[in-house]
Amino acid sequence: MGKVKDPGKGHKIIGTVIDQKGTCSAGHEVGDRFELSCYNSDGLCGFFYNFLFPRLSVMQFGGRYPWWSEGQTTFEYQCPDKKNPVTLRLEIVKK
Repeated sequence: MGKVKDPGKGHKIIGTVIDQKGTCSAGHEVGDRFELSCYNSDGLCGFFYNFLFPRLSVMQFGGRYPWWSEGQTTFEYQCPDKKNPVTLRLEIVKK
């Protein structure tokens, strides 16, 4: 089975782990960085990636939710494991 090729469409999104409490079952630690897109999870835990995917598709392709500030380019999300939460800061890097 071949690896998915990211066509590079839309904005680049960089995720950085900024907080981690308890024991992350995927081994993520503060400072870990991921280059994320709708085509590439870059090693991010599948549960967290699944949670983020709808947001990634909006961010990658220039959309926005009504509660985001105009021009906002950074967002923080917490993984679905509420006993061992990992907090990820996502940053849109416009091309």
